[in-house]
Amino acid sequence: MNSIEHLSEADTRAKLIDPALHRRGWTEDLIRREETERGVEVIDGQPRRKQKGRTDYLLRIRVNISSQSISIALIEAKKSNEPADKGLEQAKKYARLNNVPFVFSSNGHLFVEYDSFTGRTSQPQDLDKIPAPEELRSRYEKGKRFSLDGENAKPLLVSYPRGEASRRYYQDAAIRAVLEKIAQGKNRALLFLATGSGKTFIAVNLLKKIADAGVLRRALFLCDRDELRQQALSAFQNVFGSNAAAISGSNAQKNARILIATYQTLNIASDEEDAKFLLENYPENYFSHIIIDECHRSAWNKWSLVLKRNPKAIQIGLTATPRRWEGGSKEDRKVDKEITANNLKYFGEPVYEYSMSQGIEDGYLPACEIIKRSTDLDNRGITRDDLERLGVKDAITGKPLMVAEARARYGAPSYEALIQLPDRVKAWCKDLFNMFLQTGGPLQKAVIFCVRDTHADAVAEEINNLYSDWCVENGQKRLEPYAFKCTASVGGSEYIADLRGSTRSHFIATTVDLITTGVDVPIVRNVVFFNLKKR
Repeated sequence: MNSIEHLSEADTRAKLIDPALHRRGWTEDLIRREETERGVEVIDGQPRRKQKGRTDYLLRIRVNISSQSISIALIEAKKSNEPADKGLEQAKKYARLNNVPFVFSSNGHLFVEYDSFTGRTSQPQDLDKIPAPEELRSRYEKGKRFSLDGENAKPLLVSYPRGEASRRYYQDAAIRAVLEKIAQGKNRALLFLATGSGKTFIAVNLLKKIADAGVLRRALFLCDRDELRQQALSAFQNVFGSNAAAISGSNAQKNARILIATYQTLNIASDEEDAKFLLENYPENYFSHIIIDECHRSAWNKWSLVLKRNPKAIQIGLTATPRRWEGGSKEDRKVDKEITANNLKYFGEPVYEYSMSQGIEDGYLPACEIIKRSTDLDNRGITRDDLERLGVKDAITGKPLMVAEARARYGAPSYEALIQLPDRVKAWCKDLFNMFLQTGGPLQKAVIFCVRDTHADAVAEEINNLYSDWCVENGQKRLEPYAFKCTASVGGSEYIADLRGSTRSHFIATTVDLITTGVDVPIVRNVVFFNLKKR
């Protein structure tokens, strides 16, 4: 056995696999090394970067010199003295993440291949027999049931407007997955992508590729809140300029090619609305392409009318990865299942999935440490006898109330919803504030989810009192506002920019459901739930 047979994985790739690929026609521009970020782990409460990220070794094909290269295969390189198929199962996972159908594992001498179209794994073969680009392209087109020379495949061949350095590997995989579905002649596609993974980036680049291919007439990006509309507008205008515009109640923006709207603007937010704005301004099949953002946030209500009125349009649903319920109420599970079922029934199975756990592993989403707290009241509940002993007051007038009409027992789900507990609020806020002091000080951004508006008020007031006392004790000048309520009742969306951008104010936001899925506030360090979460 000679020395070259004892090469590391990196040396096997460089000294044995790469030369063999070159001999088979895989030039360097057809070989791409996708490197992930270094993931973060939380160890003893402290975040630590991993030594290195993962590198995926991809083979790509190119239709012509000016077209975008398309990834179709992944190679897992093993040490030269290990079996060729040792890394195959691991490579299959990475192939799914990169949305490529062919998987190769090689020790530099032999290779085995897994073909996801047939589900079969080959016997070990000499590396010099690895498929050439022309053969793999032919098999890819046959398996996908379309030709890359076809009209429907044109968007796949369009380059990224700002180059490939601007996108992450899974974003490219998701974009290709949708465009492959379109190339097959299908007009509906669903993507499951973790919150924070860049769904808006994917939407923008999908429509840009489609537009540059000359097949976009008018597109609609539909979301469910003003804050998301503003975020999307900024992202689309960075690429499309004035050709992207936000619809308002007074302006249908018919001169723009890319329209960004909320359900509320189109009067389709619920079954009670009449869809007047949609019906009066946009006739049937007005849009050639429609993207529904965060489609997991609403069941199949009247907003589906926009899809049904544009049956010829390419329709794409973007949603966070579905929740796996453990416990929770029967009604919660029913609603959640209904939303997922509606999406799957209409759009079909997702063409691509990227989970939160994978995003954390890859280093693109922040690792988090989960800290659980509870008081004795949360475990044992409050009885009528407790109320009789402690006394009950009207929350508005402050006058004493009769206990006779109270329930026999209140459990944790009732706290702050049916019965307000000021001492519990004080205890929780004090515990949280002390945690801030132990992990860097009070000037760190946090969002606290509360049960209702009155609860959000109480929490903000108590956190502010704790901060004021701390400033006095430590001779520090107060930075105000410190804690503030950020709910719809006080126009909370106007404060999100301050939470996101200010370094001298707006540190602790108390909310109910205003700052939820899709709102980008990267600076937030703590997410706190003072409302009961289903487990």
